[in-house]
Amino acid sequence: MTNGARRRFLGWLLAVALIGAETVAVAAAPVSGGTLTWIVTPEPSSIVPLTTTAGGNAEIGPKVVEGLLTYDKDLNPKPLLATAWSVSKDGLHYRFTLRQGVKWHDGKPFTSDDVAFSILTLKQVHPRGRSTFANVTGVETPDAYTAIIDLSKPAPFLLTALSGSESPIIPKHLYEGTDIVSNPHNSAPIGTGPFVFKKFVRGDHILFERNPDYWDKPKPYVDRVIVRFIPDAAARAAALETGAANLGDQAIPLSDVKRFSSLPNFHVDTTNWPYVSNHQQLIFNLDTPVLKDKAVRRAISQAIDVNALNRVVWYGYGTVSAAAIGVANTRYHNANIHYFPYDPGQANAALDQLGLKRGPDGKRFTLRVLYNPFQDPRAADYVRQSLARIGIDAQIQSYDFGTYVVKAYTDRAFDITFEALANVFDPTVGVQRVFWSKNFKIGLPFSNAAHYFNPEVDRLLEAASVETDEGKRRQLFLQFQQIVHDDIPSIEFGANPNITIVSNKVRNYAPTGEGLRGNFADLYIEK
Repeated sequence: MTNGARRRFLGWLLAVALIGAETVAVAAAPVSGGTLTWIVTPEPSSIVPLTTTAGGNAEIGPKVVEGLLTYDKDLNPKPLLATAWSVSKDGLHYRFTLRQGVKWHDGKPFTSDDVAFSILTLKQVHPRGRSTFANVTGVETPDAYTAIIDLSKPAPFLLTALSGSESPIIPKHLYEGTDIVSNPHNSAPIGTGPFVFKKFVRGDHILFERNPDYWDKPKPYVDRVIVRFIPDAAARAAALETGAANLGDQAIPLSDVKRFSSLPNFHVDTTNWPYVSNHQQLIFNLDTPVLKDKAVRRAISQAIDVNALNRVVWYGYGTVSAAAIGVANTRYHNANIHYFPYDPGQANAALDQLGLKRGPDGKRFTLRVLYNPFQDPRAADYVRQSLARIGIDAQIQSYDFGTYVVKAYTDRAFDITFEALANVFDPTVGVQRVFWSKNFKIGLPFSNAAHYFNPEVDRLLEAASVETDEGKRRQLFLQFQQIVHDDIPSIEFGANPNITIVSNKVRNYAPTGEGLRGNFADLYIEK
C-alpha cells in the first residue's frame, strides 16, 4: 500500500470512528417530554419524609423537596442544594456553601435560613433525625448562602445523612410557627426540586409536573410524573405489562419476576440500593423466660435454614447475611460472620439436654410470632414450620401495620418478631437502634425490640458514633457484629428482594446510591 493509499485508508477509519462515536453520543443524549407512571406500594399518608421514615414518603418526597447533598453508589457525597462543604479538624463544625439562584416552587428564594430551620426541625420531629442530629447545638447563618452546623461532639455519619429522602430541606416561611406534624404542606409540598406538586387523589394517584424553573436546566426531562396506588399485586403486574405504568417498585409478586425477566419490553432491577440497604431479621424477646437462655436461642437458629428460606420464600432474589450489618454496606460489613450450622437434629438434642422435653402432643413450648406486615407472610410461615420440627409451637399472629407497631413496641406481646429494619446509609443510624441498650424504650417503634443489653456492645456502638478515623471506626463495627452474633439477640436474615420493574424506554431512573429515593431529575423516556 502506497503512502497516499495508507493515508486515505487511515482517514477513512478515523471518519468511521467519529461517525460511530457521534451515533453513540446521540443515542445516549436524554430526550425531553413524556410521562412517567410509577407504581408505589403501599400508599403513604403524606408525601414529605419529614416526620416519618416510611418508604413511600422517602421515595416520593425527594421529587419535590431536596437535600443538601446526593450520593454516588459508594455513598460519597455529591453537590445538590449545597455546592461545597468542609468539616473542621475536630469534627464539630460542618460548613456548607449553598447553591445560589434557587427558588421554592412558590417563587420565594432559598437561603441558609431554610437550612437552619430544617435541620433544627428534623432534630425534633424526624424519627431518625432525633439521633442523627442529637449532637447539633445550632446552625449558624453568617450570610444567605452559608450554613454552619455546630456540634457538641463529632458525628461522622452526619455527612451521609443529608439526602432529600432522609433530611429534606423545607421552606421556613411555610412551616415556621405551625404544628409541623399536621402542616398541610406535608401532603401538598412546596420544594426546590425538579417536579412541582399538583394534586394528591387519595386511594388513586399523585400528580407532579415538570418544574420549568429548576436550577439544573435542562433537567428534568419528563413532563410529568404520575404516582399510582394499586392495592392488588396482580393488578399492579397487569398495569406494567399492558403499558399502563412504566416503573414499579416492589410492585409484582416474586413468582412473576422470572416471567417479567423474559419479557422483551422490561428490565428487572434487583439492586439493593446502598443508601437504603434492605435488611430483615428475626428478633427474640429476651424478656420471655424460655428465651433468656442463649442455648435455646442457638437451638432455634440451628433449626432455621436461612439459605433455604431465600430459595423458597424469596425465590432466590434475596442476599442472605448472618452479620448485623448487611453486604450492601461494603464499608462495615463483617464477611467473616457465618450462620450457626443448620442442624435440626442437634437443635432437638440441645433442647432435650436443657430439660425442655416434648409433651404427649410432641410440643415443648409455645411462642407467639409476630411479623411486620411489610414482610412476606410466607417467611413467618416458613419459620413456624421450621420450629415445629424441633417441637416448638410457633403461633403466628397477623396484624395491620399500626396494630403491629403497638403490639411489638408498646405491649411487647410477642416472643419472636420478624422485622424489616433496614441498615440504611450508616450503622450508627440504621443498626445501632436495634442493639443499643439505651434505645430500649416502650412505645418507640423500630427500636431495641429484643431488650438486649451488653455493656461492651454499648461501648463499641457509642465509640463508633463519634470516631472520625475511618479505619478505627470500621474495626469498632466489625467487633460489634461478632459480639451480637455470638449473643444471638436476633437471627439476621439479610436483604430481602428489592425488585424494580422498568420499561426499557425509561432511562437513568436510579443514577445514585439512593436508587428510587433520588429526585428523578436525570430520568428520561426514549421515544
